[in-house]
Amino acid sequence: MIIHEIQKTSVDRYLVQTDTGPVRTTANVIAEFRLYPGKDIEDKDLEEFRIHSARALAREHALEIVSRRAMSVKELCRKLAEKGYEESVIRYCADWLVENRFLDDADYARLLVRHYSGKGYGTGRIRSEFIRRGIGKDLWEDALEEMPEDADEQLARALQNRLRGDYSRENLSRISASFFREGYSWDQIRSALRTFTDESE
Repeated sequence: MIIHEIQKTSVDRYLVQTDTGPVRTTANVIAEFRLYPGKDIEDKDLEEFRIHSARALAREHALEIVSRRAMSVKELCRKLAEKGYEESVIRYCADWLVENRFLDDADYARLLVRHYSGKGYGTGRIRSEFIRRGIGKDLWEDALEEMPEDADEQLARALQNRLRGDYSRENLSRISASFFREGYSWDQIRSALRTFTDESE
């Protein structure tokens, strides 16, 4: 199999023309396989070159994705699948990023807890985010330890602020329902209400 031409298409992107068609690749892969126009390459080596090229391009794309925002392994895999990468290439990228600490679901889970608890959401809402973002249940308990120690006091203050002194049954029900939608349990809400009003029942 003959390498007919090596064309530079963009920064660190090349198109290698072979007897069986073009292969998109990177400078590092070309150097690794010591390719040059006119080189005769065996079929098995050409196949290895194709695999390495696909992995290198996908890996660079994956790095671009995770550099824009934090995400879970599952979210990255979903994005790469949407771009049409093969499953084996996606798995390679995910494993490489985890190995090199570009992806860490445990760190990401803790980040989510800090972010959503800081916005005033409860553990129920945070667990929903874990599910949506593909965080494994084995990481939930440790991550939820990032909840602020005064979370109950914060909830009580937030409830009091929203009630604005109106402790009518209708207003209590409406405000309590809104906190429930934000991920707090009914027990948490009732407990918080009891800290500042006898009307919570």
